[in-house]
Amino acid sequence: MPFRTLIGHRRLIALLSRAVERGTVPPSLLLAGPEGVGKRRVAVALAEALNCLRPSATPALPYDACGTCAACRRIARGIHPDVILLEPGDSGSIRIDPVREVIDQARYRPFEGRRRVIIIDNADAMIPAAQNALLKSLEEPPSASVFALVSSIPDSLLPTVRSRCPRLRFRPVPAAEVAEALIRDFKYTEEEARAAAAEADGSIGRALQANSGALADARAVAQRLLEQAARTPDASRRLNAVKELTGKKASPAVERDQLAVHLRAMASLLRDLGILATRADARMLANADLRGALERLASAYDSARSMRAFTAVDRALGALERNASPKIVADWVALQL
Repeated sequence: MPFRTLIGHRRLIALLSRAVERGTVPPSLLLAGPEGVGKRRVAVALAEALNCLRPSATPALPYDACGTCAACRRIARGIHPDVILLEPGDSGSIRIDPVREVIDQARYRPFEGRRRVIIIDNADAMIPAAQNALLKSLEEPPSASVFALVSSIPDSLLPTVRSRCPRLRFRPVPAAEVAEALIRDFKYTEEEARAAAAEADGSIGRALQANSGALADARAVAQRLLEQAARTPDASRRLNAVKELTGKKASPAVERDQLAVHLRAMASLLRDLGILATRADARMLANADLRGALERLASAYDSARSMRAFTAVDRALGALERNASPKIVADWVALQL
Protein backbone atom coordinates (compact mmCIF):
# COMPACT_ATOMS: atom_id res chain seq x y z
CA MET A 1 0.00 0.00 0.00
CA PRO A 2 2.01 2.97 -1.26
CA PHE A 3 1.45 6.39 0.30
CA ARG A 4 -0.50 7.54 -2.78
CA THR A 5 -3.21 4.89 -2.24
CA LEU A 6 -4.04 5.96 1.32
CA ILE A 7 -7.19 7.87 2.23
CA GLY A 8 -6.81 11.29 3.82
CA HIS A 9 -3.94 12.62 5.97
CA ARG A 10 -2.20 14.22 2.98
CA ARG A 11 -0.05 16.55 5.12
CA LEU A 12 1.26 13.76 7.35
CA ILE A 13 1.86 11.46 4.39
CA ALA A 14 3.79 14.16 2.53
CA LEU A 15 5.85 14.76 5.67
CA LEU A 16 6.77 11.06 5.90
CA SER A 17 7.53 10.90 2.19
CA ARG A 18 10.01 13.78 2.48
CA ALA A 19 11.58 12.21 5.57
CA VAL A 20 12.15 8.93 3.72
CA GLU A 21 13.65 10.79 0.76
CA ARG A 22 16.05 12.74 2.98
CA GLY A 23 16.88 9.82 5.28
CA THR A 24 15.52 11.68 8.32
CA VAL A 25 12.79 9.29 9.51
CA PRO A 26 12.96 9.31 13.34
CA PRO A 27 13.91 5.98 14.94
CA SER A 28 10.61 6.00 16.84
CA LEU A 29 7.21 7.47 16.01
CA LEU A 30 3.83 7.63 17.74
CA LEU A 31 0.93 7.55 15.26
CA ALA A 32 -1.95 8.86 17.37
CA GLY A 33 -5.54 9.60 16.48
CA PRO A 34 -9.12 8.29 16.42
CA GLU A 35 -9.86 4.61 15.90
CA GLY A 36 -10.22 3.44 12.30
CA VAL A 37 -8.76 6.45 10.47
CA GLY A 38 -5.87 4.54 8.86
CA LYS A 39 -2.94 4.92 11.29
CA ARG A 40 -1.79 1.32 10.93
CA ARG A 41 -2.05 1.51 7.14
CA VAL A 42 0.20 4.58 7.18
CA ALA A 43 2.72 2.68 9.31
CA VAL A 44 2.72 -0.20 6.79
CA ALA A 45 3.06 2.28 3.91
CA LEU A 46 6.07 3.79 5.68
CA ALA A 47 7.62 0.31 5.98
CA GLU A 48 7.09 -0.21 2.24
CA ALA A 49 8.64 3.14 1.36
CA LEU A 50 11.70 2.38 3.51
CA ASN A 51 12.25 -1.01 1.87
CA CYS A 52 10.85 -0.69 -1.68
CA LEU A 53 13.14 -1.99 -4.43
CA ARG A 54 11.75 0.37 -7.10
CA PRO A 55 10.67 3.61 -5.37
CA SER A 56 8.78 6.26 -7.30
CA ALA A 57 8.11 9.98 -6.93
CA THR A 58 5.38 12.52 -7.71
CA PRO A 59 5.27 16.30 -7.15
CA ALA A 60 3.24 15.75 -3.97
CA LEU A 61 5.20 12.73 -2.76
CA PRO A 62 8.96 12.93 -3.41
CA TYR A 63 9.45 9.31 -2.31
CA ASP A 64 6.91 6.50 -2.45
CA ALA A 65 6.85 2.72 -2.69
CA CYS A 66 6.00 1.13 -6.01
CA GLY A 67 3.58 -1.34 -4.42
CA THR A 68 4.46 -4.08 -6.91
CA CYS A 69 8.06 -5.20 -6.21
CA ALA A 70 8.75 -8.34 -4.19
CA ALA A 71 9.47 -6.36 -1.02
CA CYS A 72 6.27 -4.29 -1.25
CA ARG A 73 4.12 -7.36 -1.92
CA ARG A 74 5.60 -9.27 1.01
CA ILE A 75 5.18 -6.32 3.39
CA ALA A 76 1.54 -5.91 2.30
CA ARG A 77 0.95 -9.63 2.95
CA GLY A 78 2.64 -9.43 6.36
CA ILE A 79 5.43 -11.91 5.56
CA HIS A 80 8.49 -9.68 5.13
CA PRO A 81 11.17 -10.70 7.69
CA ASP A 82 12.16 -7.09 8.40
CA VAL A 83 8.66 -5.70 9.04
CA ILE A 84 7.33 -6.94 12.36
CA LEU A 85 3.77 -6.36 13.56
CA LEU A 86 3.08 -6.64 17.27
CA GLU A 87 -0.54 -6.41 18.47
CA PRO A 88 -2.59 -7.45 21.51
CA GLY A 89 -3.08 -11.14 22.11
CA ASP A 90 -6.20 -12.99 23.19
CA SER A 91 -6.04 -11.30 26.60
CA GLY A 92 -6.38 -7.89 24.95
CA SER A 93 -2.96 -6.78 26.19
CA ILE A 94 0.61 -6.84 24.94
CA ARG A 95 2.77 -8.59 27.51
CA ILE A 96 6.46 -8.29 28.17
CA ASP A 97 7.77 -11.42 26.41
CA PRO A 98 6.67 -10.46 22.85
CA VAL A 99 8.12 -6.98 23.41
CA ARG A 100 11.43 -8.43 24.54
CA GLU A 101 11.45 -10.63 21.45
CA VAL A 102 11.06 -7.71 19.02
CA ILE A 103 13.65 -5.69 20.95
CA ASP A 104 16.10 -8.56 20.50
CA GLN A 105 15.35 -8.69 16.76
CA ALA A 106 15.82 -4.93 16.46
CA ARG A 107 19.42 -5.19 17.68
CA TYR A 108 20.53 -6.96 14.49
CA ARG A 109 20.84 -5.60 10.99
CA PRO A 110 17.90 -6.30 8.65
CA PHE A 111 17.89 -9.67 6.93
CA GLU A 112 17.20 -8.35 3.45
CA GLY A 113 15.69 -4.85 3.61
CA ARG A 114 17.26 -1.45 4.22
CA ARG A 115 15.41 -0.81 7.49
CA ARG A 116 13.70 -3.03 10.01
CA VAL A 117 10.30 -1.59 10.97
CA ILE A 118 8.56 -2.69 14.17
CA ILE A 119 4.88 -1.69 14.17
CA ILE A 120 3.19 -1.94 17.58
CA ASP A 121 -0.54 -1.66 16.92
CA ASN A 122 -2.77 -0.63 19.83
CA ALA A 123 0.44 0.26 21.64
CA ASP A 124 -1.56 1.50 24.62
CA ALA A 125 -2.38 -2.17 25.28
CA MET A 126 1.22 -2.78 26.38
CA ILE A 127 1.35 -3.54 30.08
CA PRO A 128 3.59 -1.12 32.06
CA ALA A 129 6.38 -3.71 32.33
CA ALA A 130 6.39 -4.13 28.54
CA GLN A 131 6.52 -0.35 28.05
CA ASN A 132 9.43 -0.09 30.47
CA ALA A 133 11.23 -2.89 28.63
CA LEU A 134 10.85 -0.90 25.40
CA LEU A 135 12.29 2.28 26.88
CA LYS A 136 15.96 1.44 26.40
CA SER A 137 15.40 0.77 22.68
CA LEU A 138 13.57 4.09 22.37
CA GLU A 139 16.36 5.91 24.25
CA GLU A 140 19.21 4.23 22.33
CA PRO A 141 17.54 3.09 19.08
CA PRO A 142 19.32 0.56 16.85
CA SER A 143 20.66 2.36 13.76
CA ALA A 144 18.77 0.26 11.21
CA SER A 145 15.42 -0.05 13.00
CA VAL A 146 12.30 2.12 13.24
CA PHE A 147 9.64 1.70 15.92
CA ALA A 148 6.11 2.83 14.92
CA LEU A 149 3.69 2.88 17.85
CA VAL A 150 0.04 3.11 16.79
CA SER A 151 -2.57 4.22 19.32
CA SER A 152 -6.06 5.71 19.52
CA ILE A 153 -5.56 6.55 23.24
CA PRO A 154 -1.92 7.66 23.36
CA ASP A 155 -2.25 9.30 26.77
CA SER A 156 -2.58 5.78 28.21
CA LEU A 157 1.08 5.22 27.37
CA LEU A 158 3.67 5.96 30.03
CA PRO A 159 4.94 9.57 29.87
CA THR A 160 8.48 8.24 29.45
CA VAL A 161 7.41 6.36 26.30
CA ARG A 162 5.47 9.32 24.87
CA SER A 163 8.36 11.70 25.43
CA ARG A 164 10.70 9.56 23.31
CA CYS A 165 8.41 9.29 20.28
CA PRO A 166 7.65 12.24 17.99
CA ARG A 167 3.87 12.27 17.63
CA LEU A 168 2.00 12.30 14.33
CA ARG A 169 -1.50 13.55 15.08
CA PHE A 170 -4.16 11.96 12.88
CA ARG A 171 -7.55 13.60 12.41
CA PRO A 172 -10.89 12.18 11.23
CA VAL A 173 -10.98 11.79 7.45
CA PRO A 174 -13.37 14.27 5.75
CA ALA A 175 -16.69 12.62 4.85
CA ALA A 176 -16.23 13.46 1.17
CA GLU A 177 -12.93 11.55 1.06
CA VAL A 178 -14.44 8.57 2.91
CA ALA A 179 -17.34 8.46 0.44
CA GLU A 180 -14.99 8.76 -2.54
CA ALA A 181 -12.93 5.82 -1.27
CA LEU A 182 -16.02 3.68 -0.66
CA ILE A 183 -17.21 4.29 -4.22
CA ARG A 184 -13.80 3.83 -5.83
CA ASP A 185 -12.38 0.92 -3.83
CA PHE A 186 -15.40 -0.90 -2.43
CA LYS A 187 -18.04 -0.43 -5.16
CA TYR A 188 -20.59 1.38 -3.01
CA THR A 189 -23.34 3.31 -4.74
CA GLU A 190 -23.09 7.06 -4.18
CA GLU A 191 -26.12 7.07 -1.89
CA GLU A 192 -24.75 4.20 0.22
CA ALA A 193 -21.28 5.76 0.34
CA ARG A 194 -22.53 9.18 1.40
CA ALA A 195 -24.76 7.70 4.10
CA ALA A 196 -21.98 5.47 5.46
CA ALA A 197 -19.46 8.33 5.39
CA ALA A 198 -21.81 10.67 7.23
CA GLU A 199 -22.31 8.07 9.95
CA ALA A 200 -18.63 7.10 10.20
CA ASP A 201 -17.41 10.30 11.89
CA GLY A 202 -14.23 10.35 9.82
CA SER A 203 -13.35 6.66 10.22
CA ILE A 204 -13.07 4.57 7.06
CA GLY A 205 -12.99 1.47 9.27
CA ARG A 206 -16.31 2.36 10.87
CA ALA A 207 -17.80 3.12 7.45
CA LEU A 208 -16.86 -0.33 6.19
CA GLN A 209 -18.35 -2.03 9.25
CA ALA A 210 -21.69 -0.29 8.85
CA ASN A 211 -24.70 -1.64 6.94
CA SER A 212 -24.64 0.90 4.13
CA GLY A 213 -28.13 0.05 2.89
CA ALA A 214 -29.63 0.51 6.35
CA LEU A 215 -27.78 3.80 6.77
CA ALA A 216 -29.08 5.10 3.45
CA ASP A 217 -32.63 4.21 4.53
CA ALA A 218 -32.09 5.87 7.93
CA ARG A 219 -30.86 9.05 6.27
CA ALA A 220 -33.94 9.13 4.03
CA VAL A 221 -36.23 8.69 7.05
CA ALA A 222 -34.43 11.46 8.94
CA GLN A 223 -34.69 13.76 5.94
CA ARG A 224 -38.44 13.15 5.61
CA LEU A 225 -39.02 13.93 9.29
CA LEU A 226 -37.06 17.19 9.07
CA GLU A 227 -39.07 18.16 6.00
CA GLN A 228 -42.33 17.34 7.79
CA ALA A 229 -41.27 19.42 10.81
CA ALA A 230 -40.38 22.30 8.48
CA ARG A 231 -43.81 22.18 6.79
CA THR A 232 -46.03 22.14 9.85
CA PRO A 233 -45.92 23.02 13.55
CA ASP A 234 -48.85 20.63 14.12
CA ALA A 235 -47.76 18.31 16.94
CA SER A 236 -50.09 15.45 15.94
CA ARG A 237 -48.69 15.32 12.41
CA ARG A 238 -45.15 15.27 13.70
CA LEU A 239 -45.93 12.48 16.15
CA ASN A 240 -47.54 10.48 13.35
CA ALA A 241 -44.50 10.95 11.11
CA VAL A 242 -42.08 9.96 13.88
CA LYS A 243 -43.23 6.32 13.78
CA GLU A 244 -40.69 5.74 11.01
CA LEU A 245 -37.85 6.43 13.41
CA THR A 246 -38.41 3.26 15.41
CA GLY A 247 -39.59 1.14 12.48
CA LYS A 248 -41.64 -2.01 12.80
CA LYS A 249 -42.59 -3.18 16.24
CA ALA A 250 -39.72 -5.11 17.78
CA SER A 251 -38.06 -5.67 21.13
CA PRO A 252 -37.08 -2.53 23.07
CA ALA A 253 -33.39 -3.27 22.44
CA VAL A 254 -33.89 -3.50 18.66
CA GLU A 255 -36.08 -0.37 18.64
CA ARG A 256 -33.45 1.46 20.66
CA ASP A 257 -30.67 0.50 18.24
CA GLN A 258 -32.75 1.42 15.20
CA LEU A 259 -33.74 4.76 16.69
CA ALA A 260 -30.10 5.53 17.47
CA VAL A 261 -29.14 4.95 13.83
CA HIS A 262 -31.90 7.28 12.65
CA LEU A 263 -30.96 9.94 15.19
CA ARG A 264 -27.29 9.88 14.20
CA ALA A 265 -28.36 10.32 10.57
CA MET A 266 -30.55 13.24 11.63
CA ALA A 267 -27.69 14.80 13.60
CA SER A 268 -25.52 14.67 10.49
CA LEU A 269 -28.20 16.41 8.42
CA LEU A 270 -28.73 19.07 11.09
CA ARG A 271 -25.00 19.71 11.25
CA ASP A 272 -25.02 20.29 7.49
CA LEU A 273 -28.02 22.61 7.82
CA GLY A 274 -26.02 24.61 10.35
CA ILE A 275 -23.13 24.86 7.89
CA LEU A 276 -25.45 26.15 5.17
CA ALA A 277 -27.22 28.55 7.54
CA THR A 278 -23.94 30.18 8.58
CA ARG A 279 -22.59 30.19 5.01
CA ALA A 280 -19.57 28.17 6.06
CA ASP A 281 -17.40 26.26 3.57
CA ALA A 282 -19.73 23.85 1.72
CA ARG A 283 -16.84 21.41 1.37
CA MET A 284 -17.47 20.59 5.03
CA LEU A 285 -20.87 19.05 4.22
CA ALA A 286 -21.09 15.39 5.23
CA ASN A 287 -24.15 14.86 2.99
CA ALA A 288 -22.97 16.79 -0.04
CA ASP A 289 -25.13 14.71 -2.40
CA LEU A 290 -28.23 16.11 -0.63
CA ARG A 291 -27.09 19.71 -0.88
CA GLY A 292 -30.05 20.79 -3.02
CA ALA A 293 -32.60 19.35 -0.60
CA LEU A 294 -30.70 20.76 2.37
CA GLU A 295 -30.59 24.23 0.84
CA ARG A 296 -34.37 24.10 0.47
CA LEU A 297 -34.67 23.09 4.12
CA ALA A 298 -32.22 25.77 5.25
CA SER A 299 -34.87 28.49 4.92
CA ALA A 300 -36.81 26.78 7.72
CA TYR A 301 -33.74 25.80 9.75
CA ASP A 302 -31.73 28.93 10.48
CA SER A 303 -28.58 28.63 12.58
CA ALA A 304 -30.47 28.98 15.89
CA ARG A 305 -33.12 26.37 15.04
CA SER A 306 -30.65 23.89 13.58
CA MET A 307 -28.50 24.22 16.71
CA ARG A 308 -31.50 23.68 19.01
CA ALA A 309 -32.57 20.64 17.02
CA PHE A 310 -29.03 19.22 16.95
CA THR A 311 -28.77 19.66 20.73
CA ALA A 312 -32.10 17.88 21.18
CA VAL A 313 -30.96 14.94 19.05
CA ASP A 314 -27.71 14.73 21.03
CA ARG A 315 -29.68 14.67 24.29
CA ALA A 316 -31.96 11.98 22.87
CA LEU A 317 -28.98 9.79 22.00
CA GLY A 318 -27.74 10.20 25.56
CA ALA A 319 -31.15 9.19 26.88
CA LEU A 320 -31.11 6.04 24.75
CA GLU A 321 -27.73 5.10 26.21
CA ARG A 322 -29.39 5.32 29.62
CA ASN A 323 -32.10 2.89 28.44
CA ALA A 324 -34.90 5.41 28.05
CA SER A 325 -38.04 4.27 26.22
CA PRO A 326 -37.45 4.51 22.43
CA LYS A 327 -41.05 5.68 21.84
CA ILE A 328 -40.86 8.45 24.43
CA VAL A 329 -37.48 9.59 23.08
CA ALA A 330 -38.71 9.58 19.48
CA ASP A 331 -41.86 11.54 20.33
CA TRP A 332 -39.85 14.08 22.34
CA VAL A 333 -37.39 14.63 19.48
CA ALA A 334 -40.22 15.18 16.99
CA LEU A 335 -41.61 17.96 19.16
CA GLN A 336 -38.20 19.67 19.47
CA LEU A 337 -37.60 19.95 15.73
